Formats: sequence, C-alpha cells, structure tokens
Amino acid sequence: MTLKKRLSSLFIASITSASLLSPVSASSSELLELQQQWATVNYQLDGDAQLSAFSELIEQAKALVEQSGNSAESLTWLAISQSSTASAKGGLGALDFAESAKENLERAIDKEETVLDGTALTVLAALYHKVPGWPVSFGSDKKAEKLFKRALEVNPHGMDQNFFYAEYLFDEGEYKEAQAFLTRAQNAPEKANRPLADKKRREEIAALQEKLNTKV
Repeated sequence: MTLKKRLSSLFIASITSASLLSPVSASSSELLELQQQWATVNYQLDGDAQLSAFSELIEQAKALVEQSGNSAESLTWLAISQSSTASAKGGLGALDFAESAKENLERAIDKEETVLDGTALTVLAALYHKVPGWPVSFGSDKKAEKLFKRALEVNPHGMDQNFFYAEYLFDEGEYKEAQAFLTRAQNAPEKANRPLADKKRREEIAALQEKLNTKV
C-alpha cells in the first residue's frame, strides 16, 4: 500500500525540515545540543547511518523529557526527532513514529500551547498535512490548516511557520496565497545559534520559490 502523501518533506522537514526551529534559552544547554545534533543528522547523514543516529537522538530526547519533568520544550524536540525518523524511514514503517510524534506534540501543546514560539503547533500541522488520512493514519488537511493559522497567530514572522504554511498552500493549489507567506519566510530573521538549520531552511524556501515561479 502506498502512502497518500510523502513524509519525506517533513522536518522536518523536515517537521519537520531544516526545521526547526526556535532556539531554546541559554540555560537549556542539553536541549540546544540536541537541536544542533538533529541538524547534523538530518542534513549531513543518510541511509542506515541517519536512521541509527535518529534512534540515538530519540533516546536522548526521552531522557531530557524525564529530566525536565515532561517540559513542553523537551516533548517538542522528542516529537521532532520522531517525525524526522518517520521522514527518513518512509513507507508504512514510518507511521508508528509519526503517531508517537503526534502524541508528544499534543502533550507539549497541552502544557504550553505557544511553546518554542509556535513550533509544536507548526510541526503538528505539518504532520496532519503530510501523513495519509483515515483509515491508514490520522492525516487531515482541515486540522492542519487550523493548526497552521494558530501557529502564525503565535509567531506571525517566524521562518518555519510561514514556510510550512506556504508549502501547505502550494500543495492545495493556492499559489498567490502561498507566495505571500513564502515572502514572509524569506524576510524572517535568522535562527539564533542554528546556522546549519537556517542555511538548509533557506535552501528549501528557495526551492519552493522556484516551483511557485512556474505557477504565478
């Protein structure tokens, strides 16, 4: 059975995706280190080496969740690690990771809806958009759009919030609207302490712009 929508563009995104995302406070050194390791694994490894490294990141993130008393920030980055694993794995084997990511994002949002400047909302929206719907999985463009809009209310000028919503609108054939939000992403400030993630996200923004140039 083929997935209705590819997970490969997540966060990562590529969630995913150069994703993600907002830097944590300077006191959260372990979480910042996890973010930086994630960028290296997501953008500089591939194949079995990448999957193995993502598995290690998931375990590190689980430990941070315990150490932090289930903080919203740690839960969000556990979910990002899981959704990125889903993206790397692909196929039906990715769905368990996507489901786990969804659950942890919901836990993070329940604790603090605006965590990491809307990052959890953005990643959850991307998951709803990318995974197949019922009866295969939980995908829902209706829920995705609602979450994207809420994330933009929280962080209207965020690079990731605007990029992922632009990507969603492009997929829906709303090209003029997509261009407006992609322009916001292009003008967004750099990610503090995240040079690799910033560089890769801007490459993804440029790639989406090229596709939009053929539509508008």
